[in-house]
Parts: sequence; C-alpha cells; structure tokens
Amino acid sequence: MSPKKTPVDIDAKDGAVAMARRQREEREKGYRAQAFKLYPKICARCGREFSGETLRELTVHHKDHNHDNNPPDGSNWELLCLYCHDNEHARYQVAGAYSAVTPGEESLPPSTHTPFADLGALLKRKT
Repeated sequence: MSPKKTPVDIDAKDGAVAMARRQREEREKGYRAQAFKLYPKICARCGREFSGETLRELTVHHKDHNHDNNPPDGSNWELLCLYCHDNEHARYQVAGAYSAVTPGEESLPPSTHTPFADLGALLKRKT
C-alpha cells in the first residue's frame, strides 16, 4: 500500500519541475542552443550529420577563436564535429607558432639567391 502524498511532497515536485524548466530556458539562451536553432546539425567541414545521442559530438566553433564573441545572429559560429574542431584548433596553433617572432629576435632577411639568373648565358654558350 502506497502512502498518501502530502501537500509538502506535491509542492516539492512542482518546485523541482519549475526549477528544471528555468534551467532549460537558461541553457537555451547559451550559444550552443542558439547555434543548434540557427544551423542544421551537420559538421561544416566533413558534412557528417548528427542527431540523438551523437549530437553531443557536434561542437560550436568560434571562427575568430574568441569565445566571448557570441553575436545573436551566429555569424561567429560554425558547427564542427569533435575531430574537425580539434583539427581546426591544431592548425590555428601551428600557424601561430610559425608566424611568431620571439621578442628581441629579428626575422631572417628574404632570400636573394636567384638560381636561374645565368641560365640564358649558359644556354647561349652551348650553341
């Protein structure tokens, strides 16, 4: 025999449901939920489609790499799968490493060697 529910139990459940609804609304205000509303659930790089359980593998990538730049129109976002997202950030880090010059260190001068400069003279001499 189940015990009767008291008004306190009912109020506690109603409060929990209301809190869960508020939390869901707050999450939907976040950029991930906004991006899912704006864009199809497809990786922008590899074209893989996501739904259900696999949706957690789809990430929101900030194109300018600034996670604080979240315009409401989604112009700074693209949906990428975990693998393409990792690849994008690795490429960004490698590009930054090659373009960075250590302070106090000068970059190398451009090459001045011209390997085919005397080719015309060599060809004229052979004939």
